[in-house]
Amino acid sequence: MKIGFDNDKYVRIQSEHIKERIAKFGNKLYLELGGKLFDDHHASRVLPGFEPDSKLRMLSQLREHAEIVIVVSAADIEKNKVRADLGITYDEDVLRLRSEFQQRGFLVSSVVITHYNGQASAVAFSERMQRLGIRYFFHYLIEGYPHNVSLIDSADGFGKNDYVETSRPLVIVTAPGPGSGKMAVCLSQLYHEHQRGIEAGYAKFETFPVWNLPLKHPVNIAYEAATADLNDVNMIDPFHLEAYNKIAINYNRDIEIFPVLDALFEGIYGHNPYKSPTDMGVNMVGFCISDDEVCSHASMDEIVRRYYAALNKFATGTCDDSEVKKIALLLRQAGITTDFRRTTVAARLRKEESKGLPDDACAAIELADGTIITSGSSDLLGCCAALLLNATKYLAGIDHNLKLIPQSMIVPIQRMKIEDLQGRNPRLHTDEVLVALAVLSTQDDNCRRALDALPQLKGCQVHTTVMLGEVDRKIFSKLGIGLTCDPVRKR
Repeated sequence: MKIGFDNDKYVRIQSEHIKERIAKFGNKLYLELGGKLFDDHHASRVLPGFEPDSKLRMLSQLREHAEIVIVVSAADIEKNKVRADLGITYDEDVLRLRSEFQQRGFLVSSVVITHYNGQASAVAFSERMQRLGIRYFFHYLIEGYPHNVSLIDSADGFGKNDYVETSRPLVIVTAPGPGSGKMAVCLSQLYHEHQRGIEAGYAKFETFPVWNLPLKHPVNIAYEAATADLNDVNMIDPFHLEAYNKIAINYNRDIEIFPVLDALFEGIYGHNPYKSPTDMGVNMVGFCISDDEVCSHASMDEIVRRYYAALNKFATGTCDDSEVKKIALLLRQAGITTDFRRTTVAARLRKEESKGLPDDACAAIELADGTIITSGSSDLLGCCAALLLNATKYLAGIDHNLKLIPQSMIVPIQRMKIEDLQGRNPRLHTDEVLVALAVLSTQDDNCRRALDALPQLKGCQVHTTVMLGEVDRKIFSKLGIGLTCDPVRKR
């Protein structure tokens, strides 16, 4: 796909900017890291050219000067909150993140359990960390946080929290997900550092919204769509406008909390080094967009993708209609409909043409060269399995009418699925088709060529006229294919 973002420039100037911010605060900076650090697929979708691990690569240049503190909320541990993209609980993700960081040469100095008031599950997790040799600290619930500034900025507020011992100039504070208490940990540390005569600083590192793009730029609208479940709203930063007479974009939560932060900084230091919430950020991503048209197009595609994701959640009862309605409004703001995503039109057209056939589930894929390929379900193959075969044959230059997997091989697999495994759907799924291709590739050159074409599917877009099962979704994800589905259950 076309590139619209200069990743090398981003890695270079972002790390330089963070170094400047560290120096500004006497060589001790607490950096709140929002979003995902090494698997930021949203950013890579809306900014083509942005690598999912770009932020990690950038911070790797500061590795010798940095340490990482991972934050997790006791409330999230108590309710077994799960990361939707990984399917694991937040406490398990703390251990995963720690391992991932350490494998990349980062010092992970400790874990902070926030919002703590004696929850049994949080105690059990702390005991588990103790057995693993992981340093951990507790930060407590503060009555009236964040508005009761006089209590927060006192021995009975931040003063009750454990002081997290750190040793390096840059302390990166991250978490499995939003609402974990990262900002409160940073501010608590500033309080404790000040009590010890250390004038540390605070900065916020979030990719979105992009402060130096227009409020209604597709990249920023796509961010609102991505956070529709959190009810985030992009806004012009009024504090920045007043201080500098310049428009900068931030979001409602940072703008709403800024007066409180201002009072906390005043209480801790006697002054606030920042004049606006935008000032607190160290985000340079907007300076690295090399092709605005490409990023705008990708972002509008993302808005449609988020709309279908919300429709699917609503159809399965995992969200109410407010999320759907909000993204529908964002579609209007962007001036597009779902037809902007070409695969939706193609898949539905194929479905219209397939009426009367067994199971009229259909799918369409847009390849890198803009070619649209479609498929439908048959007695032998599900629509997604057929789509993979059709797409790889096209990419490998194989005649579309050639059958890569003979029926004599498919039928025994179907019989096993129904008779031995008590399945209800005899059609082959994507994983089963790929296994069959792999087996045949040792003796069939066409099958080998089709398999060799799989990497070319990365970044391609698919739409299906039914909601897919977990197996097909995971296969598309592993292949790097963007997927949307109509909110229709399979028959």
